[in-house]
Amino acid sequence: MKPPMQQQKKPDWLRVRLPGGERYLEIKERLRRLDLHTVCEEARCPNVGECWGEGTATIMILGETCTRGCRFCAVNTGDPGGVTDPREPENTGRALGEMGLAYVVLTMVDRDDLLDGGADHVARTVQRIKHHSPEMLVETLVGDFQGVRADVATVVTEGRPDVFAHNVEVVPELQRAMRDARCSWQRSVDVLRWAKEEGANVTKTSLMVGCGETEQQVLDAMRSLRDAQVDVLTIGQYLRPSPKHAELKRYVEPAEFDRYRDAGLEMGFRFVASGPLVRSSYRAAEAFLKGILKGVPTSAAFEDRYGKKTRLNVIS
Repeated sequence: MKPPMQQQKKPDWLRVRLPGGERYLEIKERLRRLDLHTVCEEARCPNVGECWGEGTATIMILGETCTRGCRFCAVNTGDPGGVTDPREPENTGRALGEMGLAYVVLTMVDRDDLLDGGADHVARTVQRIKHHSPEMLVETLVGDFQGVRADVATVVTEGRPDVFAHNVEVVPELQRAMRDARCSWQRSVDVLRWAKEEGANVTKTSLMVGCGETEQQVLDAMRSLRDAQVDVLTIGQYLRPSPKHAELKRYVEPAEFDRYRDAGLEMGFRFVASGPLVRSSYRAAEAFLKGILKGVPTSAAFEDRYGKKTRLNVIS
């Protein structure tokens, strides 16, 4: 009898190097000294060693406690009681200015305890990052702000991030099984659409697979996202953080990820990162710096650090 999926040995394509190296250790020490939190550690991302080794980090603001309890997520859940650190925007800007990064992903826990969901705090943090590091490219990976368009507009028009990201997480059919009851596919798609309509330069989202979806459901979800004018899509393997989290249904073969990438580019996404270890902010700096935000010619090939080439659809 075949053992449950979570007890089976991970396939070779999911093996990663243990974190290490001079640049990794430097970033880890600086993050500790500057009292910055990263989703890389909080969410137990398997790519932390590789991304930090390349000088890319995802900074998490608005605390370490999320007001929602999605079944795939390892971040702590609870009630922050409306508490925020008013010094955080300035401190984050100053701290990142010391780190010499070209691209930073600024993410947040959901803060349903705040009237604006933390939108103003996010916008002010982006402003202070840009003040201290004018050349740094900033991606904001935010929550759904309880479906309040004005709060989405605050991040886009007041913060003016280079990339506005919000994750739909899983296909529509699995939303209730995987996400908190306060989340929904339609609300998330609306947030992405509103951001584009409010003037976001680039919009981005992410899908996890291996949760029980079919290949057709993934393709249908991708078309829905393109209908909302989403520019960038990442697709990666769901890995169960602990036995209390949602069950892993299957390990998706690399060839299936390749089909999603090719289909996404045909649909018109400007960039698609699709692979077993791809995460929402995985290889963000390479993709955007060499592609969309720096104006690589249409249909040029993006070469990642392993020499693998992927076509970009760069629309001026």
